[in-house]
Amino acid sequence: MAFLQVQFFSAVLEVASTINVILPEPAQGIGIDASDKDELPKVLYLLHGYSDDHSIWMRRTSVERYAAAHNLAVIMPAVDHSFYRNELHGKRYRDYISEELPMVCRRFFRISDDPKDTYVAGLSMGGYGAMSLALEHPERYAAAASFSGAVDLAGLIEHDPNKAGWERIFGDPDIKGTDADTYHLMEKNAAAPHKPRLYVSCGTADFLYPMHAPFVAALKEQGWDVTSYEKEGAVHEWGFWDEQIREFIEKYI
Repeated sequence: MAFLQVQFFSAVLEVASTINVILPEPAQGIGIDASDKDELPKVLYLLHGYSDDHSIWMRRTSVERYAAAHNLAVIMPAVDHSFYRNELHGKRYRDYISEELPMVCRRFFRISDDPKDTYVAGLSMGGYGAMSLALEHPERYAAAASFSGAVDLAGLIEHDPNKAGWERIFGDPDIKGTDADTYHLMEKNAAAPHKPRLYVSCGTADFLYPMHAPFVAALKEQGWDVTSYEKEGAVHEWGFWDEQIREFIEKYI
């Protein structure tokens, strides 16, 4: 795989921005399985968690090795602490991720722009980001995954005594019934003509585990194609996420 760190000016964010990108190559070198497919690479937008940035997936997992055999380009952006939303007092990260970044990447790289070849996944904050993108724009993705995700952000905010960070993003931290609420989005787009396959996983010892089963149940009730995985005793850590990104790539891409 080719590895690129790309600095470019984001018109949406109005600042220089950085993404990490891995791109397929026909020959990978010793110990790496390469794809011999000649078509345009599929694309995975891979989202980081609250404490990290665009570099973390490459530093803590073997995602490059997992993607190599699947003719898969992986785009890894950075969004600070925004939860992949447009911040009321900050930057328009939602517009950046959902609109500008795909356009920029198609201009820079030889990759597919077909929704059947487009995927989004993330961990923790990025799990919320991936689910909210797929539920808001189901026509854009073939599949989406959340690993240990903050999938019920409205519930998380409701029980968080520190509201300052949420007010910076949303103003009013009560986001129930808005497009920032995954439950609202799954109901709003339940009748969409195309809906991606969803994969939602979490460890049973993870602090976000209490929101996992209700979220999956709600998706099934609204008719979404969702697969759930729970790992006994797993916590909020990279060993689990490395396993899960490999699982998602191998089973869904």
